Amino acid sequence: MQKMSSSNVLIIGLKGLGVEVAKNVILAGVKSVTLYDPEPTALPDLSNQFFLREEDVGTPRAQASAARLAELNQYVPVHVLTEELTPEVIQRFKVIVATETPLARMLEINQVTHGAGNCFIATDIRGLFGHVFCDFGPEFLVSDPNGEEPVSGMIAAISREADGVVTCLDETRHGLEDGDFVTFSEVQGMTDLNGGDPRPVKVIGPYTFSIGDTSGLPEYERGGLFQQVKMPKVYKFKPLAESLRTPELMVSDFAKFDRPAQLHLAFQALDRFSQAHSGRLPRPRDDEDADAVLALTKELAAVPGPTQTEVSDDLIRQFAYGAAGQLSPMAAFFGGIVGQEVLKACSGKFGPVMQHLYFDSLESLPTEPLTKADCQPMGSRYDGQIAVFGRAFQAKLADQRQFLVGAGAIGCEMLKNWAMMGLGTGPRGEVHVTDMDTIEKSNLNRQFLFRPSDVGHLKSDTAIRAVAVMNPDTVGHIVAHQDRVGPETERVYNDDFFEALDGVTNALDNVEARRYMDRRCVYYRKPLLESGTLGTKGNTQVVLPFLTESYSSSQDPPEKTIPVCTLHNFPNVIAHTIQWARDRFEGLFHQAPENVNLYLTQPGFLEAIAKQGANEREVVLNIKELLVDEKPRYFEECVQWARLKFEKYFSNDIKQLLYNFPADAVTSSGQRFWTAPKRAPTPLTFDAADPLHLDFITSAANLYAAVYGLKAERDPATIRAMVTKVEVPEFVPKQGVKIQVQENEPAPTATGSEGDTPVQQLASELPAPSTLSGVRLHPLEFEKDDDTNFHIDFIAAASNLRAANYSIKPADRLQTKFIAGKIIPAIATTTALVTGLVCLELLKIVGGHQKLEDYKNGFINLALPFFGFSEPIPAQKLQYHETEFSLWDRFDVQGGDMTLQEFLDYFQREHGLEVTMLSSGVSMLYSFFMPKKKLDERKAMKMSQLVETVSKKPIPSHVKAIVLEICANDRDDEDVEVPYVRLVIR
Repeated sequence: MQKMSSSNVLIIGLKGLGVEVAKNVILAGVKSVTLYDPEPTALPDLSNQFFLREEDVGTPRAQASAARLAELNQYVPVHVLTEELTPEVIQRFKVIVATETPLARMLEINQVTHGAGNCFIATDIRGLFGHVFCDFGPEFLVSDPNGEEPVSGMIAAISREADGVVTCLDETRHGLEDGDFVTFSEVQGMTDLNGGDPRPVKVIGPYTFSIGDTSGLPEYERGGLFQQVKMPKVYKFKPLAESLRTPELMVSDFAKFDRPAQLHLAFQALDRFSQAHSGRLPRPRDDEDADAVLALTKELAAVPGPTQTEVSDDLIRQFAYGAAGQLSPMAAFFGGIVGQEVLKACSGKFGPVMQHLYFDSLESLPTEPLTKADCQPMGSRYDGQIAVFGRAFQAKLADQRQFLVGAGAIGCEMLKNWAMMGLGTGPRGEVHVTDMDTIEKSNLNRQFLFRPSDVGHLKSDTAIRAVAVMNPDTVGHIVAHQDRVGPETERVYNDDFFEALDGVTNALDNVEARRYMDRRCVYYRKPLLESGTLGTKGNTQVVLPFLTESYSSSQDPPEKTIPVCTLHNFPNVIAHTIQWARDRFEGLFHQAPENVNLYLTQPGFLEAIAKQGANEREVVLNIKELLVDEKPRYFEECVQWARLKFEKYFSNDIKQLLYNFPADAVTSSGQRFWTAPKRAPTPLTFDAADPLHLDFITSAANLYAAVYGLKAERDPATIRAMVTKVEVPEFVPKQGVKIQVQENEPAPTATGSEGDTPVQQLASELPAPSTLSGVRLHPLEFEKDDDTNFHIDFIAAASNLRAANYSIKPADRLQTKFIAGKIIPAIATTTALVTGLVCLELLKIVGGHQKLEDYKNGFINLALPFFGFSEPIPAQKLQYHETEFSLWDRFDVQGGDMTLQEFLDYFQREHGLEVTMLSSGVSMLYSFFMPKKKLDERKAMKMSQLVETVSKKPIPSHVKAIVLEICANDRDDEDVEVPYVRLVIR
């Protein structure tokens, strides 16, 4: 970020691609962005340049866009360059991005930048084709080529031989690759390794790796940690002139392995065509122009040298047919890539594109043949899109009815793309967008439809107002909702709502909501477009009725959880201590006060706790502590409470642990107890002069005061004076304390002076709620983004104090905030790219593609960079009798609200299936082994009555059909798997 904030960036060309790059770079936070595009705005520019308006037609594009771009980030000045692009002017900028620039001009600019310490990026989109070229100079140093967190681990053994082999602890995968470097610490015996120079790694297996000759070192005894060290890497770039002759081509889609070489020539041929026709591009679907581009491409392919390649006539013709078109999804995709390349050039972080990247989405063309007449301009803002897809397809786009779930980072980009495309702006068209959240300041670096003045407002309302300015055609066609999608809102998003839709696009940030929407789309048989990002990584998935598996058909492996015994007694990495501190915050300042309020307001609260199987003793002790034993009257008593907590957490609990398991303890097998991964702790002695100790007291006391509504005290000197007066009882170890050592052991119950007291007796010592009428505590909801509320201060101090107990390297405040707040890395570049890919898939759906191979699931990592595409996985097929079915199939029973007997007879008669069991949700409606009397009663009931009777819930009035699951036997009396049933009752 520091390197970026000292970098000046020049962007040449402010059509759709140029403005996408500018937006992403400004949001990221460089020193300044300068725009150069003296060309006047034309009406077709409005189909992909979202910061141009109809009133800007005739105004230079850079001038018209500058003020709107400047609103994105008040810390990034945006200038318009009015001078000519002389070598002196070019050298002012760290990075130059050239779009819509003739090849001869790019060669001139690159001749100035190469070797002069400037970085040059050239990029263009032509219809459904695009290109990026990077030249960061003869030698460009990258500090972190892949963006992954360095791995570390514990060591079980190191061999003493010519090819020293390191074995990881308890068969824990090391996660290293050949060529990585590692350093060592805390190794006993072979101590020369500690703090030494990084050693190169050769991977032997998932749990072992070699570090070279260790034969001259002392014998390894025990312990030790390895830590991966990121080593800088030098990238060597060729200038554009040389790279045109001997290109280094990245593959963006391995299913199109032969295309980059052809497109490398096609883009050069297109430039030659344009120069020969006074800057004009081929006319849409014009055979004469396409033949000319094809001839020029073949002429270039025939030149002896490395660029010789076999040219596909059809590919180059399609390239020429749509070259005059500008598409918002392509601008978003390449704007994301190029935006990240600019940041790489500024910062030296992540591996750059080496050096040419070509990409196309030719499959996005509609299935119906296009004619020249259909693709001619209409004098509309969509002419750039019509040039590629035709007028009939534009009318289809305009009549789409789509549901966008989420208006955050992906949602903002999606709405912008849809507005540019004219999606849902026709007579039948409509877009629904829902998001229950309000805008926060931390959203502004990537949710680009929002401005500082929008903080606190609803996302969905604000987003549709923003895109209405970008394209007035959307007014009245986008409907904002503020409902969370889920069973509780099915009255809003009911049968009528879903049946009217053409498709759903998810822009969600959690798996639970994604799975719910996936189930709804499967039920209503609607296409679903799914996507997500994590820092520089992104993915897209297409879910198509009757073609593909659903989102829920495959699952990510579950997240690793920290064992309770590790968290409570045996932490070994900083993440363990941060989670421990986060749990302390939740227990002390949220859950315990919440329990007090429930005790005071809900009769029978303690009895309900006991019935739920919760730890009633712990709840009662917490309530007693907060209402009786440790209720503060003024701030100084909060300081006293904090000081005693310090002594308990960082001294007494550690002394008790060491009393149970001394530093020299051995197990029953004779092994040392304190061996990796366990780290023997050391109790801390409180020192009011130690800033970390005082940070804990200050934050804990202020949080405790906030729970009781007492006035805060921030002055360190005042708090230091208070804490030195606190008398701390001397620690006496307790006998018979049980400490959980293994995860499979039962957790110990409460111990101490009140550990054996019956819960009923403890509860009798609580004040009656009636005697505390009006008394309420203030439970604290964890908020990571407010630096004045002491939340992160407490967690950082508590975590680092516990880390000091266990000799774990402490974490700074930002790292603590990142882990405790579960912050998901998010950047505008990845978001823009991912939404571009999603919209290219949406174009295929609208275009009527029915072949699985036409669609692409995408997996990208801009840090590497890596682009991977694959066909969606087809839906699994099952069979009963002669009938094949998948998750998209069901029994649609339209017979009205029939009786159970009629239902059973229907399946026997129509499908040859004997229903043996029938359920609705978690309610078992029928099974063949039920008592005869109950069976007879139920068989006479109408199905709706049966569902309501068994579930004890009425069927909502908006529900037209009930969903039933059946177990059935086939004609041979064999149990078979069959689809679910949708029984229409209204």
